[in-house]
Amino acid sequence: MSARLEGKVALVTGGGSGIGRAAALAFAREGARVLVADIALEGGEETVRGIQRQGGQAVFIQTDVSRASEVESLIRKGVEIYGRLDCAFNNAGIAGLRAPFADYPEEEWDRIIRVNLKGVWLCMKHEIRQMLAQGGGAIVNTAATSAVVGSPYASAYCAGSHGIVGLVKCAALEYAKAGIRVNAVCPGPIRTPLMAQLIAGWPEAQRQTVEEQLTARSPMGRMGAPEEVAEAVVWLCSEAASLVTGAALPLDGGFLAG
Repeated sequence: MSARLEGKVALVTGGGSGIGRAAALAFAREGARVLVADIALEGGEETVRGIQRQGGQAVFIQTDVSRASEVESLIRKGVEIYGRLDCAFNNAGIAGLRAPFADYPEEEWDRIIRVNLKGVWLCMKHEIRQMLAQGGGAIVNTAATSAVVGSPYASAYCAGSHGIVGLVKCAALEYAKAGIRVNAVCPGPIRTPLMAQLIAGWPEAQRQTVEEQLTARSPMGRMGAPEEVAEAVVWLCSEAASLVTGAALPLDGGFLAG
């Protein structure tokens, strides 16, 4: 193992699959002890086993990030186990329904905003309190390229992504002098279970075309891998990124440059 995060404690929400799992494994490879949080018990426990197989330390805490009491409990238990919290990757999120703006169901809007935006806010709130008490830390949130540009038929997801970047900027300004850095990553199409859900939200006859279009939007001509996002997250949490705060880093193969 390398040692960029040796002795640190890292939290990953949505750590049971996809980008979250890749990030949890990457944190562990860099020497961090990892708190894996997810609403999915089986996926979270499998991530922990993966970390342990590579010689790292990790525990799983089942958490619904949309519930304040569960987020507060997550941070409290994590600190009880490992003594501190140095890095947090707030990655938990859902794809939700695709539907025209004027027909979007209110219940679905509320569900997506509750998980994707309120969940990030709740996590940041309690992470920042702990980091203030110990003298600093680094937070990274997952947004998406839809935090920067529109996303047809995904108004709630897009609004949540834009909101995450707003939270990042506010917290970065408020806590910079307290030694807390706050950033976001904005992945483009990444081959994850969430991406599979997004594609599945289209009519079956259009799914292959949608995947081809997503790939074609990237100047690199491919989707990204979860491990590529994970490397950026680890860098943002490391001292190598000590001057970086308030940023929303695109990881999109050049899509937003067009």
